[in-house]
Amino acid sequence: MSLNRLDRRKERRWRGSDDDQQRPRRGLLVALVLACLTVMSLDSLSSSPVDPARRAVGEVFGPVEVGTSAAVRPFTAVPRWFRSKDSMQQDLLDLQAENSDLRSQVATQDYDRNRLEEYDGLTAAAKSLGYSLVPARVVGMGASQSFSRTVTIDAGSDAGVHPDLTVVNNDGLVGRVLRVTRTTATVLLIVDADSVVGGRVGRSMEVGFLHGRGVLGGDGRLDLELVDDTAVPAKHDTVVTWGSEAGGPYVAGVPVGRVTSVYSSLRETAQRAVIDPYVDFGALDLVGIVVPSGTDSDRSVIEPEGSLQ
Repeated sequence: MSLNRLDRRKERRWRGSDDDQQRPRRGLLVALVLACLTVMSLDSLSSSPVDPARRAVGEVFGPVEVGTSAAVRPFTAVPRWFRSKDSMQQDLLDLQAENSDLRSQVATQDYDRNRLEEYDGLTAAAKSLGYSLVPARVVGMGASQSFSRTVTIDAGSDAGVHPDLTVVNNDGLVGRVLRVTRTTATVLLIVDADSVVGGRVGRSMEVGFLHGRGVLGGDGRLDLELVDDTAVPAKHDTVVTWGSEAGGPYVAGVPVGRVTSVYSSLRETAQRAVIDPYVDFGALDLVGIVVPSGTDSDRSVIEPEGSLQ
């Protein structure tokens, strides 16, 4: 019994010791809270007594903060520098791509303008001639070793093209279709030495035959021999096609060129005229093949009224 009482006394003594330790801690907490409330109340006044202390602390720790910020800035700026560098590199690549696109547009501006003018001219030619035209592009020139002035176009039988059809461009008569494949055709140019085209002088309506000289470029000329030996064409007269039966190989009324000079042959009494063709055969691109209206084709056909079929 005495031992039990002794244990209970010790237990009470220990518990009492714990309560004695907790009382000062609670009092300290209450004092701190009251002190904080007092400082906050004083700081809310217009002339706070805390301002001198705040300024003193700022003067002491302000330079320390500035120095610390300056010392740490190079390390904190490294990730931002890498991000900025990557962004600037991407902006540079975008600008280079944009400049390349603009340079390409400037470089092809004249080419695109010429193509548009050729399409417009071909549409005008269809209206003027009153015939339907299958548009095609020149994709090859005849070999110079063959002494034949021909070109290859990218329209064949699938486009409704067959031999002995008239070929024109926006300037005038180009030639006639010589042979075709399914996707291409060979065109004999009127400047070829073997080419013969029936022509008519616009002012006098005299008819004759145009012969090529086999020369391309600025020196390419045609010789006109009139059927009437006594007729003399005038300089600058316009020459158009005479026309063939059933419109082949040449339809009537296609502009060919103009008279630049007239000369006499020593062996013949007839006078001949030199014709400067309207077409620049050294720069052929877009051409039109004259076809009957309603021709089945693998591409749009320019109708006489200017519409596309």
